[in-house]
Amino acid sequence: MKLLKGLWIGFWSGLLLGILLKWIQAVTGEQVYTLLLNVDFIPLIGGINWSEPVEFAFHLVISLLISIVYVYLAKRRPYTFGQLVLFSLAMCIPFFLLYFPLAALAVRRDVPALTDSGAILYWMFAHLTYALALPILYKTFERKNAASQ
Repeated sequence: MKLLKGLWIGFWSGLLLGILLKWIQAVTGEQVYTLLLNVDFIPLIGGINWSEPVEFAFHLVISLLISIVYVYLAKRRPYTFGQLVLFSLAMCIPFFLLYFPLAALAVRRDVPALTDSGAILYWMFAHLTYALALPILYKTFERKNAASQ
């Protein structure tokens, strides 16, 4: 059940993050969605010109893995909702900071600059939303499971 819950949470939170960044990019012109999907610096797969749906699938796979770990750790003991939020925020701090290596390593020139403060703020806002979605979806999934039993 942990795996199923992790997959469900990972899919929906990853979808939320992707849609939010795509919307921010459409409204502001900041290439934060492009940065999210960029894999051009990864050996073996970086040289291939992937379609947007395939790049988005890569993003979702990462989200699924993060959520499976989150659910596994959250299930270890009965945490309050506030503790789950703090746990999620602590777990997602590296993702806030991931902007910098992604921007620095990108081969493409259509990603935001390393020092683009607007893009950095949008990136952090969207990943904060992702971090808050994890405990909300976790608790929602638990309530639905409890109601069906």
